Amino acid sequence: MPGGLTQSIETAVAGLGYAFVETVWAGGGVLRVTIDRNDGATVTVDDCERVSRQVQYVLEVDGVDYQRLEVSSPGLDRLLRTPGDLARFAGHLVDVTLRAPLQGRKKYRGVLQAPVAGSDAPDEVAAPHAIVWDEALLAEMAASRPGAKKVAPRKVGAGRPATPSRVAHELRFSLAEVREVRLVPVLDFRGRKS
Repeated sequence: MPGGLTQSIETAVAGLGYAFVETVWAGGGVLRVTIDRNDGATVTVDDCERVSRQVQYVLEVDGVDYQRLEVSSPGLDRLLRTPGDLARFAGHLVDVTLRAPLQGRKKYRGVLQAPVAGSDAPDEVAAPHAIVWDEALLAEMAASRPGAKKVAPRKVGAGRPATPSRVAHELRFSLAEVREVRLVPVLDFRGRKS
């Protein structure tokens, strides 16, 4: 997507008081714009409609050929793309996809940490961030999700149950080194009890 168009859309969204998340060209001439609220509230249909009208105007002025415009909220698997996003969602479980493999893999899952202090990075994109995980922590988080099934421990060797490793791992990264960082969605289909 042309950088000028993305910048124009981001400026229009910010001018209305919303946070710009991303813009994606989908197949068939569909342009998807994702927005969020700066106050932490949930994005409503009225918010999407308001931004849609403004972005349509921007697309008309820039002479962009598109078939359909879709404006939506970031959803449960929200993309974290700015240092502010990473600070806001510290303590949440995230999936990190690196641009280049590290120790033979590009995808990592862990708990996002608060921004690393004392960085001498020249800008926010190069500033270090971190996730931490251990197999036991990830297993506990999965088991604590609403509606999660209780998994019986596996048997190892002489009939002893295997316990997940408590060895802590840390991945430090900058926004320049990652392809994307996304929240891991937490779903609850049980509904409310009366």
